[in-house]
This record gives sequence, structure tokens and C-alpha cells, in this order.
Amino acid sequence: MDFISILSIFVLSCFVGYYVVWSVTPALHTPLMAVTNAISSVIIVGGLIAAAAAGVPGAKWLGLAAVALASVNIFGGFAVTQRMLSMYKKKERK
Repeated sequence: MDFISILSIFVLSCFVGYYVVWSVTPALHTPLMAVTNAISSVIIVGGLIAAAAAGVPGAKWLGLAAVALASVNIFGGFAVTQRMLSMYKKKERK
């Protein structure tokens, strides 16, 4: 595939992702975060495979960047999910 085709797919997926995420009702945000964490874990596996199989040093750095950014996304997603779930817990009275 040429660069224009890959860039077109990337831009279209950004638009689709934006509209899918912003059209979700608030009640579904916690399950959506869990699915996002699962997708990010697939990105980490792909980044590790790309970094290990790369013959070009630049590809190894891109694989490392993919792993680092997906890791931040996973840990941030867990933090947000934990905070949202704590909002639904009943508060103890003193």
C-alpha cells in the first residue's frame, strides 16, 4: 500500500473513533473504558512485535513509542474507571 492509502485509512479511523466515543451515553462510559484498555493491550503486543522484528532502528523506536503511549492509556483508563466506580459506592455515615 502506498502512503496516501495508509494516511487515508488513518484519518478516516480517527473521525470514526471520535464520533463513536462522543455518541456514547454516560451510562456506558465505564464499559467503554474497559474495552479501550483491551484495545490498548493489543497495541502493546503489536508494538512489541514490530520492535522485535524491525531491521531499521527507526522502527524499533516507533515500536517503543507505541508501547509507551499505549501503557499510559491503559493505566490512565484504569485510574478513570476506578474513580468512576468509586462515585457509585454508598458513602458511610459517621
